[in-house]
Amino acid sequence: MYKVLGKRELNDQVTLLKVEAPFVAKKAEPGQFIIFRIDEQGERVPLTIADFDREEGSVTIIFQKVGKSTVKLGELNIGDSLLDFVGPLGRPSHFGDDVKKAAVIGGGLGTAIAYPQAKKLHSLGVEVTAISGFRNKGLIILEDEVKAVSDKCIITTDDGSNGNKGFVTTALEAEIEAGEKFDLVIAIGPLIMMKFVAQLTKKYGIKTLVSMNPIMVDGTGMCGGCRVTVGGKTKFACVDGPDFDGHEIDFDEAMRRQNVYKKQEDKSLEDHNCKIGLDGGAK
Repeated sequence: MYKVLGKRELNDQVTLLKVEAPFVAKKAEPGQFIIFRIDEQGERVPLTIADFDREEGSVTIIFQKVGKSTVKLGELNIGDSLLDFVGPLGRPSHFGDDVKKAAVIGGGLGTAIAYPQAKKLHSLGVEVTAISGFRNKGLIILEDEVKAVSDKCIITTDDGSNGNKGFVTTALEAEIEAGEKFDLVIAIGPLIMMKFVAQLTKKYGIKTLVSMNPIMVDGTGMCGGCRVTVGGKTKFACVDGPDFDGHEIDFDEAMRRQNVYKKQEDKSLEDHNCKIGLDGGAK
C-alpha cells in the first residue's frame, strides 16, 4: 500500500498528492510516469511524475478530476493509501548536451508536467523561459514553483483575466521575434496546443519535444494501446516515450484516438456519482 503523505487543492479541478513510494522516488527522473490503481476493482491510470524527493521517499502527482478514477483519487486524504503505484515508467527526458537556452511551455494541467522539465534544465544551468497558458486566472497552477525554476516566466490566459490575454503560441513567437535564440522548446499540454507549438517551432527550425499521454493499459509495451505515429512509424508512448520529436508526431491521429472510449468513461463517472449520492457520500 502507498500512503498519501500530503494533499493540496490547486484549484477546483486540480489536486496535488504526495505519495509515499521510496523505490519509485529512488529511480524517478523528469519525463517519467507512474500507473496507479486505487483498489482491486480500480482501473490502471497513468500519471506523469510532477516531482519527487529521494530523501523523503515521496513522489508528487498532480491530476485533474475528470473521470471515475481521478475523482476517487481526489477523494483520498492524508493517511489514506493506494493499492498500486508502479514506476517509474517510460524514458527519462533527454534534452541534449548543447542546450543553453530553452523555452518550456505548459498548457493547463500540462504545466504540472512541464514544471519538472524546467526544474531539471534550470539545475543544469540552462537559461529557461517558462510559458504557461490557462483558460482563466482561476485555473492557474504552480505559478510560484515555475517562477522559482525559470529565468523568465510568462503566464497567459484565454480571457485575459490575469492581465495577459493570449495563447502560449503567441507568447512564444513574440519571444522569438524579439530575438530569443532557443536551442530547445518543450511543449506539454492538450494535443491541439502541442500541435500548434510544433508547427510554429518548425517554421523557425527549433528542436521541439512534446510529451504524449495517449490511452494506456499495461505501461510495458505489450498491449499496444498507447501507440502513436512518429515519423510515419508506430511507437509506444509507455516504452519509447513519453517524449517525442514534436515535428514528427501525427497529432490528428492522436486526437482521434483520444476520444475512443469517451462514452464509456462518461458512463463510469456517472455510475460513481450516483453511488456517492445513494450512499450518502461514502467512497
